[in-house]
Amino acid sequence: MKINWGTGIVLAFIGFISFIMYFIISMNINDKYDYDLVSEDYYADELAYQDDINKLENSKTLVKNIDYKKSEEGLIINFPTDFDFKKVTGHVFLYRPSNKQLDFETKISLSESYLLIPDNRLVDGRWNIKIDWKYNGKSYLFKKSINY
Repeated sequence: MKINWGTGIVLAFIGFISFIMYFIISMNINDKYDYDLVSEDYYADELAYQDDINKLENSKTLVKNIDYKKSEEGLIINFPTDFDFKKVTGHVFLYRPSNKQLDFETKISLSESYLLIPDNRLVDGRWNIKIDWKYNGKSYLFKKSINY
């Protein structure tokens, strides 16, 4: 059988359309390619972004900012030691980019100058940590991507 150029073009179009349909169907069916938005209410988050910028600027004025370390018990978040830890309030939000079900938020309630996030709440991999805290009426923000 001899294929002329018209038949070749039609076969090329059919092949291309089949190729594109395969990728569309596989992207919709496979859960591996399913990603959620970072925030459900991202418009309101965008309006509050200037407050985050101001809090980050306040954090830069600190002599010693928040630091963290991984231990056998979990993730230890150390607050500045020159502050009275009993006056520190706020929230810690841990965001897992690959799985929304692992995200969690906890309130800061310190009995020492550090906060321990237990190892059983964290799985290995990348986490985005956001600590929004206040001390004596002044707001601070700590944001970091960590590998646990």
